[in-house]
Amino acid sequence: MSRQPFASDLSIVGCHTCGLVCDLDTFGRTQQCSRCGSTLHHRRPNGIARAWALLLTAVICYIPANVLPVMHTSLLGKGSSSSIMEGAVEFWTSGSYGIAFVIFIASVAVPCAKFLILGLLLVTSQRRSRWATRERAKLYRMVEFVGYWSMLDVLVVAVVAALVQFQGLTDISPRVGILFFGMVVIFTMLAAMSFDPRHIWDGEINGGDE
Repeated sequence: MSRQPFASDLSIVGCHTCGLVCDLDTFGRTQQCSRCGSTLHHRRPNGIARAWALLLTAVICYIPANVLPVMHTSLLGKGSSSSIMEGAVEFWTSGSYGIAFVIFIASVAVPCAKFLILGLLLVTSQRRSRWATRERAKLYRMVEFVGYWSMLDVLVVAVVAALVQFQGLTDISPRVGILFFGMVVIFTMLAAMSFDPRHIWDGEINGGDE
């Protein structure tokens, strides 16, 4: 069965900035988008390499984000620092199940899922695999959507710290671990932005691996 034509077959390309579909007058010549002036590319240059670098940086930052304390709690002059998981456990034991659940999902489940999904997308795209292309495209859109909510853990610590300041006997302040977690969120979002989802379909051009 013959495949559907690709944009490169028709000498057209979509602008990465504004989405306008433009005609390429001369093959191999650098073109500018007629609407926004951005340089046109069939694929983002070195997109996979940049996405790998950003993803690995996020994974490295994720280690101190979980090991180092993210907040310091002081009650009646006695202070203690806690990591992300320790903070989630403390909220759970104190009866704040909703906050504990949000922290666990935002700081453990979501980052690990994004690492695995982005790694899967990058490996299969490098292999020009034709395996589950539609499903992989949906996974990419899911990673993009979840990225908007990845700062929930940082927001929870900030809100809790602000609310507790109104109580004279207790004090909560953020620690360096929350900085590393913020870096994890930023680098994973940049990795998703650097990856060109059109690579998912490249295996169909020359018949990549199944």
